[in-house]
Amino acid sequence: MKRVVITGMGVIAPNGNNIAEFWDNVINGRSAARDITRFNPEHFKTRFASQISNYNPVADLDRNDIKRGDLYSQYALIAAKQAIEDSGFDISTMSPFDVGVIFGSAQGGFETFEQQVVEYAGTGHHPHFNPFFIPKTLINMASGLISIKYGFMGVNFTTVTACASANTAMMDAMNYIRWGKAKIIVTGGSDAPVTEASIGGYNALKALSTRNDDPTKASRPFDIDRDGFVMGEGAGVLVLEEYEHAKARGAHIYAEVAGAAMTSDAYHITATHPEGLGAIQAMKSALEDAGLNKEDIGFLNAHATSTPVGDQSEAKGIHAVYGDSKKLFVSASKSITGHLLGAAGAIEAIIAVKSITESAIPPTINTTTIDPNIPAGLQIAIGDAVEVEVNAAMSNTFGFGGHNGVVVMKKV
Repeated sequence: MKRVVITGMGVIAPNGNNIAEFWDNVINGRSAARDITRFNPEHFKTRFASQISNYNPVADLDRNDIKRGDLYSQYALIAAKQAIEDSGFDISTMSPFDVGVIFGSAQGGFETFEQQVVEYAGTGHHPHFNPFFIPKTLINMASGLISIKYGFMGVNFTTVTACASANTAMMDAMNYIRWGKAKIIVTGGSDAPVTEASIGGYNALKALSTRNDDPTKASRPFDIDRDGFVMGEGAGVLVLEEYEHAKARGAHIYAEVAGAAMTSDAYHITATHPEGLGAIQAMKSALEDAGLNKEDIGFLNAHATSTPVGDQSEAKGIHAVYGDSKKLFVSASKSITGHLLGAAGAIEAIIAVKSITESAIPPTINTTTIDPNIPAGLQIAIGDAVEVEVNAAMSNTFGFGGHNGVVVMKKV
């Protein structure tokens, strides 16, 4: 079976518009949550989110990219540009059919859809829709635009598994390369859900924190006072490449994508299985796929969104797999970044890779009193980063509909 490695990474996120800035803020535990400025949130239960700062698309995108792409597609293109440049592969020296794009998104062009429908209603239902309305809203369009912009003619599709979308995209990308169907695949995820309809909808589900008095302290995974997640936005992109191909061209290799797995909870449309049964099997299967033992994993980046039910069931699942291991550190990076929905798995895979290359695990911030329902044996990195050698890392993502996606990275 062919080996798959990571040769490029890119990110645009609330904590940073490039890898260096992003990692510096994450490892130092700087929250990205702040009052919403994209619209007036006065009448919403939640009036804050993790928004991207200093967004300037003209620095990275041409006029057509901006005109044809919803904000989520623009984020995807910017992160893809960084990752492709970082990888340094030259498409002109390859068959274009050897390079593909497999991308994830939970909501796609949500902002465009909301804006166009509101304008339609506001004009007395006169159908003056933008000619790009349909393509901008399609969930597969970020993948399509990356392919079009760079001339990648290989496999191209989008995975939609809610907040597990990026992990399922990476799993598919890994497997296509393993099967010899591609030499390189650009993968990851993107979402732009800081909109009125999205915030209002998640408020109706009672999924978001309402800690409006102090947004930076709102996301507190595993804490007894957690009250919901903080909405985030952005994109993460990784260039996955067949190992021998990467080695032959002298590419810098960050880490190996060693294994991945998916399961379903088959339980509830929004809630995770209370005993974490689907998550348990996904973690076990990912370890098996990677050919690793549980003792090999030094860092587990938990999905841990700071919701009362979700954190508890995941913690039970992690404990069922790893027990009271003192070799494993668990951390919840969403306490810092917010929850980027379909992009979450991508930026968290980047965090896992950086933990391997930098020998450091980011902290879980804001957590002061662990919920007594969280298994006491879990070694959660709270408050400060942990400096420790990480030979392999696991990243969990779970999505509405019962989707569980787990990816394992290791040193090469």
